[in-house]
Amino acid sequence: MKLCRFGPAGAEKPGLVDATGKIRDLSAHVKDINGDVLSDAALATLKAIDPASLPEAPAGVRIGAPVGNVRNFMAIGLNYADHAAEAGMPIPTEPIIFYKLTNCICGPNDDVMIPRDSTKLDWELEIAFVVGKRSRYVDLKDAQSHIAGYTICNDVSERHFQIERGGQWMKGKCAETFGPLGPWLVTRDEVKDVNSLPMHLDLNGKRMQTGSTATMIFKCDFILHYVSQFMVLEPGDVVTTGTPPGVGLGMKPPVFLKAGDVMTLSIEGLGQQQQKVVPFKL
Repeated sequence: MKLCRFGPAGAEKPGLVDATGKIRDLSAHVKDINGDVLSDAALATLKAIDPASLPEAPAGVRIGAPVGNVRNFMAIGLNYADHAAEAGMPIPTEPIIFYKLTNCICGPNDDVMIPRDSTKLDWELEIAFVVGKRSRYVDLKDAQSHIAGYTICNDVSERHFQIERGGQWMKGKCAETFGPLGPWLVTRDEVKDVNSLPMHLDLNGKRMQTGSTATMIFKCDFILHYVSQFMVLEPGDVVTTGTPPGVGLGMKPPVFLKAGDVMTLSIEGLGQQQQKVVPFKL
């Protein structure tokens, strides 16, 4: 099942994507796609609805982030060995955890805004998972059952802020529009092998990132298990899991985003998102 949210920013409606790719309005059944409807039982109820019985969303409607009211937006750094190498950093022996503010979340095709004083704006194609039930000291064998589904994330990063402004990654990870998510939340039962999904990112039509979840150092179920040893994850929380090689910082010479650039991101089975880079504005 593919779930989504559609409509103006801040007023999105819950949706379901039918077999033909049309968005169907779930408003008569649930208020939103959020932590309240992500348990296995709640998802089974939604799956039992005949999509043909639901009204279609308007053609060309804006797609929002596929989960609303996100309490926590966690991220894992350097989770692909080849990306760690291009960054000139050692392969982690344990997951590197950092935080992205939830107010940087935006729709999959919304513009990405260049922050004030930015000089090194970069892209990061990632698979993210959405938590389906409260996760506290979860055993690894049970971890997958705590994941409601998966989506695409562009972990937009300002490298000057991240690396050269005191070493606190959050400074370069949390500006507004730095968290495009979507287009869909694909429930875990529909993803046959989350550990073998091809992924790629194009910049202005040129392939920059080519990778696969097969080369992740720490897999999604392990990450949920690991993070839950230090903090409690709640239903609807989002954890984005690292990027394969091909980020702008790793190019020789480095390539950074500028106004007018267009990023197109795809992960097999999870859809595609596209953002245009726009200048800073109040």
